[in-house]
Amino acid sequence: MNVSIPDKSFFRIGEVGRLLGVEPYVIRYWESEFKTVRPIRTRADQRLYRHKDVEELLTIRKLLYEENFTINGARKQLHKMRGEEAVAVHDSRDGLLDEIEKGLRLIRELIS
Repeated sequence: MNVSIPDKSFFRIGEVGRLLGVEPYVIRYWESEFKTVRPIRTRADQRLYRHKDVEELLTIRKLLYEENFTINGARKQLHKMRGEEAVAVHDSRDGLLDEIEKGLRLIRELIS
């Protein structure tokens, strides 16, 4: 299911439900099961989902409906996916820090 998320900052639960093709109670259930989805609450206690929440919900929907994961399996898969992303970011950050350190050492040698 290819869904184009509109370019908005916040989405109400009904809008998210239409984007995902599920009822709002399903989204509320997923919210209770997957702690990575945390909408903002208004003073009227309405849920406002950020763009990243909608992306996360799309991933959850794909894991559950298209790849036939169970809730526990989807939770583990999400954790695994996030772990790989964190490692990739950490590795690229380390490489960048190494380059900066080499550059600073070169500058120190030129000044000395």
